Amino acid sequence: MSDPLLPLNPEEVGSLADIIMVMQRKFMATLMGELSRDRLSFPQFFLLGHLCSHGPTGMTRIAELMGHSTPAATGLVQRLEKLGYVKRTHELNDRRKVTVSATAKGTQLVEGIRQEMISNLSKVKDRLTTEEQHAWLDIYKKIHDYCTACHS
Repeated sequence: MSDPLLPLNPEEVGSLADIIMVMQRKFMATLMGELSRDRLSFPQFFLLGHLCSHGPTGMTRIAELMGHSTPAATGLVQRLEKLGYVKRTHELNDRRKVTVSATAKGTQLVEGIRQEMISNLSKVKDRLTTEEQHAWLDIYKKIHDYCTACHS
């Protein structure tokens, strides 16, 4: 372990990457099990989660978020709509513009997976001191801010 006053060295950053990979495998296994039960792909769940967090979203923005063409994003939305997780509405003043929103069924799925994550995170939290818990939250807020700025 290095001096806590020095920045992490490349080997320690590598250890951090290894830790994150283990965490992803742990949490992704549960998520993938839930998604396969509901016949959803990870990109579909990602979009559904976005709709639940940010509300109704236009097709152009969905294509941007997903890194897809608009026709590919339309296919993604159609599959979610067929499963009953989202609904599409046309804007009154321009029927070519479509807005997509999560249905109650979609919101319920996302919230169920979120609750599972809360349960897992609570188990991790219980292994930390109060000071470590707050430091963990502060660090994850910074990671969130970084990710949000990079992918907005």
